[in-house]
Amino acid sequence: MKKSITLVIATRNKGKTVEIRDLLKDFPVDIKNLGDFGPIPALVEDGDTFDENAYKKASFAAKILGLPALADDSGLLVEALDGAPGIHSARYAGENATDEQRYLKLLEEMKEKSNRRAAFECVISIAVPTGPALTYEARCQGLVTESPAGSNGFGYDPIFFYPSHHW
Repeated sequence: MKKSITLVIATRNKGKTVEIRDLLKDFPVDIKNLGDFGPIPALVEDGDTFDENAYKKASFAAKILGLPALADDSGLLVEALDGAPGIHSARYAGENATDEQRYLKLLEEMKEKSNRRAAFECVISIAVPTGPALTYEARCQGLVTESPAGSNGFGYDPIFFYPSHHW
């Protein structure tokens, strides 16, 4: 029997934890998140890039808990809005806004814009308690739609059209 390795997902988001557990279900990895541990000092995501925020979260969790940690930071970058909402995607319509409030605000700001090009960017950082973190970045190019469509997904999915994924 293979020995299981504990990997901490540097989040308290249960949905994100379930997604990652599902992705790694065939590997000898025991997935935990920050909620599985006692009180942990708060970390301020004050980086200027997705890379800085993901690295900071993963490194912090790994050092505090003494276990390998994985963190991500992601968001939508809209050309016509000079890259907004970008690193502020989760708080774009205010700290406690819903996904719908965020994408409706973005649609309002896009009303008179002809350039609808946007990209969804995600950075994942994996850190160990001592040593550097590994960071991976991916970007998905698409367009901001003029109105929401669909009910699956999360965040800005209802207004992001990915042409290569069109049915």
